[in-house]
Amino acid sequence: MKKVLFTDYDMLDVSLERKIFADAGIELVEGQCRTEDEVIRLSEGCSALLVQYAPVGDKVFAARPGIGLASRIGAGYDTIDARAAARHGVWVANSPDYGVGEVSLHALSMMLSVIRNIARYDRDIHAGTWHYTSPGKIPRAQNLTVGILGLGRIGKRFAHYAQPIFKRVIAHDPYLIEGDFPQYVQRVSLEDLFRQADAISIHCLLNEETRGLVSEQLLSLMKPGSYLVNTARGAIVDVDGLARVLKTDRLAGVGLDVLPEEPVQPDHPLLSDPRVLLSPHSAFYSVESEIELRRKAAMNIVNWLKNGQPDYPVVIGTRQPPN
Repeated sequence: MKKVLFTDYDMLDVSLERKIFADAGIELVEGQCRTEDEVIRLSEGCSALLVQYAPVGDKVFAARPGIGLASRIGAGYDTIDARAAARHGVWVANSPDYGVGEVSLHALSMMLSVIRNIARYDRDIHAGTWHYTSPGKIPRAQNLTVGILGLGRIGKRFAHYAQPIFKRVIAHDPYLIEGDFPQYVQRVSLEDLFRQADAISIHCLLNEETRGLVSEQLLSLMKPGSYLVNTARGAIVDVDGLARVLKTDRLAGVGLDVLPEEPVQPDHPLLSDPRVLLSPHSAFYSVESEIELRRKAAMNIVNWLKNGQPDYPVVIGTRQPPN
């Protein structure tokens, strides 16, 4: 029987994956791996990996030449070393389009919440204060310029949602040609995005180029009283630099669904700042999107084992499934 390792998961129930693989006649090994050594130990005899957060790279691919595919539960695949996979001929696949509506709507919800100070109103009321000025000044959204960093599927959907609400929509994405920008989105440089936008939403992938891209220097270019939202990947933002910029009062509100280290540590300085709104890496989530996400990631493996081609490849491999 063909065998697959589910490297790790934070779902409360993985009966969906068990049924998909059982129906396909595939044995599923379940783990909670935190290191490549643990992945290697549990993947003996496996042909593919179903990966959530476990690190998978050169060490795994070298030690397990029988593994031909790593399928990521998610659109981003930064936990899998794509370059190492390509060197070893390993396929990498993902679930690219499962939660476009959910993430873009969550990002807009966070942005409107920090602009309108909804969470701070709620905290003030619970603390016994009832007044419309309790959280400070609130600008009119229709007068603001919203900026988007990364104009892929989710960035474009966010722009579509934001366009009727804000005065102007600008974006930076160096990998899109001019014709791929919607007519209502103005293309700007990275620095101009941070200089001109009153509120910025981050929607780019995490890779070597974007890790730490939103630095203290870039954040310091923003106008006093600006807003920042990140629903992409935590490591895109230098959170230590963000904390320092928050001390200067340049930012009026920050919404973060993702952080470089998750869950957030209880003594993290962002937790004590009332301008910071946090959610637990949940922007992707709806009942329907979670099912779609998990099914697509699992079916990448089922179809690769069946015909040598995953549904959503991001690295084309040369390793073949077992006969």
